This record gives sequence, structure tokens and C-alpha cells, in this order.
Amino acid sequence: MNALGSSNKKEITAILVMGLFFVLIHGAALFLLTPFESSESIQPAFEDPENPTNIIYIFVIMLSFTVLILLIAKFWKKQVIHFIILFAIGYTMFYAFFLPFYEILLPLNVLALLGLSVLSALVIVILLYKYPEWYIIDLTGILVGTSAIIIFGMSLSVFLVILLLIGLAVYDAISVYKTKHMVDLADTVMDLKLPVLLVVPKIREYSLIKETRRLKDQIKEKEERDAFFMGLGDIVMPGILVVAVYYSVPDALWVSIGTILGTLVGFILLMRYVMKGNPQAGLPLLCGGAITGYIISSLILFGELVGLTVPALPF
Repeated sequence: MNALGSSNKKEITAILVMGLFFVLIHGAALFLLTPFESSESIQPAFEDPENPTNIIYIFVIMLSFTVLILLIAKFWKKQVIHFIILFAIGYTMFYAFFLPFYEILLPLNVLALLGLSVLSALVIVILLYKYPEWYIIDLTGILVGTSAIIIFGMSLSVFLVILLLIGLAVYDAISVYKTKHMVDLADTVMDLKLPVLLVVPKIREYSLIKETRRLKDQIKEKEERDAFFMGLGDIVMPGILVVAVYYSVPDALWVSIGTILGTLVGFILLMRYVMKGNPQAGLPLLCGGAITGYIISSLILFGELVGLTVPALPF
């Protein structure tokens, strides 16, 4: 009985910590949105945030990247995936470091700021390659996730973000429950110790570096895992709506906070299924919670869906 109680306590603690990641990353994105917006060095991903083709580009890129990763993992060397993603992480980390340095170290000239940002990003990449322990993965995930939320939240209108979240929720459900390729993708990511997930250990001595068991095998044998894992995209995607609302209507900060609360409700519901031991599609509940939180808080506070404008179709 004591062992069972201890196990449940570890599960609940890990879930609470993962919930705090939502608050931390979404909150940091809101806090840093204004300096990101005012910085001429950071540009939105799309020039026209209301162009419906923006989400088509995102889906095409995302699906192409997923297929590429799975094909390389199956027919080629996984190290190729490692270097591709580490390069992308390094590029993103440069921007993640440049803006805080720009805001804090204004007396330095631009070249010094660039050099410091490149050096910091390089240190993170080297650590990820040489010593990809769970706390290095989590730190990188927080920085990358915050930057991604801000950039895409600035780049898409509220309406397009909602369409994107609905589409991604459907895709996530299909990829987990039907094609099941998301489990294979998670195995590849865990095998290479890449920072596209967040890790919360359940035991003090846990080491991600020493984790050798495949996720698929652990699920098949119903083996209790020593850490709690969540894809970084599960936190980033709802966060885009949080930022898009505040970016579109600066007076709607509390609607953004309501969106975060809605996401947390979806997270709690998701955890009820996860604790049963089977892999779950996170985005249907997380994105659904974010959209519901946006709708409810917007109607209560403003009597309308703030920031929601339907773009004209290009044909």
C-alpha cells in the first residue's frame, strides 16, 4: 500500500511540474512579446498574418519534415537527423539569446551582441550533443518553445491560429491512434535525446542519457516509466493562441490568461488518460481547452470574440 501511494505521489508531482511548464513558457512568451515586437532584428514568419495560405505552408512543412525524419530513421543513419535538428536548434537559440542580450546589454555594439549570442547558442548545441541530460533538454525546450510561440503568435491572426489548432488536433489524433507513426517519431527523438520534448523525472536518480528502452516496448510490456514525457509541440501550439490574442488586442491580456487556464483544464483531462499507461494524443484536449478558454473568457470580458476577424478568401 505504501509503495502504491509513493508511486501515485511521484506521478502527481511529475504532472504538476509539467503543468508548471505550460504556465512558465506561455507566461514568458507574453512577457517577452513586447520586446520581440519592438526589436527590428526579429521578424514575423509571415508578412500577412491573415493570409489563409500561411497555415497551408505550416502543414506542408510539418508533414514533410515528419516524413523526412521517419524515412531517414528507417533507411539511413539516425545521426543525420541529429545534425539537422541540432542545426535548427542552434539557429533558433541564436534568436532566443539575441533579444535578451539586446535589451540588457545595450551599451555593447551590434557585433559584440551577435558574437555573444552565437557563442551562447553554440554552448547549448555542444551540451546537447555531448551531454544531453534531461535538464539540458528541458532548458533548451523552454527557450525554443518560448521563441516559437512568440514568432508564430505574431505571424498568424487569431482566426488562422484557431484553424491551425483544430487541424493539428485532428492530425495528432490520427497519427497516434490510427497510423501510430507518432510513437515511432517519439522513439527516434528519445533515442537521439533531441530537445523536442520536455522531461520530468519521477525518481531522483533518473538519467535520460542512460534511458535505452524504446517507448514502444515499454508500452507493449506495460512497464512503468521513470520519467514523464511531453512533446514540446503540445505546449507550443496552444501557446500560439495565447500570444496571438494579446498581439491582436493588447487590452485582452486577461483573455490570453483565460486561454492559458483553458489549456490547463485540457491538460488535467489529458492526464487522466495518460495515467492509465497508454500513449495519448495531446493536442485534441490541449488545443480544445485553449480554444474553449479563449471563447469563454472573451465572451465574459468583452461580450464578443476579441481579435477574431475572418479573412477574405483569395479566390
